[in-house]
Amino acid sequence: MEFLIYLDVCCLNRPFDDQTQERIFLEAEAIRLILARCQSGEWQLLGSEVMDDELEQTPDGERKRQMMAWAALASTKIMAREQVKSRAREVVALGLKTFDASHIACAEVGNADIFLTTDDRMLRLGAKYSAMLQVRVENPLRWVSEVINARRD
Repeated sequence: MEFLIYLDVCCLNRPFDDQTQERIFLEAEAIRLILARCQSGEWQLLGSEVMDDELEQTPDGERKRQMMAWAALASTKIMAREQVKSRAREVVALGLKTFDASHIACAEVGNADIFLTTDDRMLRLGAKYSAMLQVRVENPLRWVSEVINARRD
């Protein structure tokens, strides 16, 4: 099954976080698997101007170059036009931070199948307001496990 996936920037950062912590290591592996499937064309990555803007704020270095290379795998890029900005304002009203709300708005406008984040606060708010969001917000490790297990059934 093909998926259109939106990864927020914390997902792209995860492979650079402290891999001695089990949760971080497993999430990083899930993200690597997702990126590999996107690179092979099995799944598609949805990018956005918002993602590019956030990545630009990353201090220069190998991390920034690698994250931008992963973001460049996106088959489609959503521009931060009025539709995205308007929807982001609605999502901010639910309690999400501006960048987070903008990412969700881009995922919605781009008709992503899934919005993945490792941010616990965003996951809690995504679950709390799932009926008000037009995209499912999930942790990459939980989502990959679910997709793999569904293939076995």
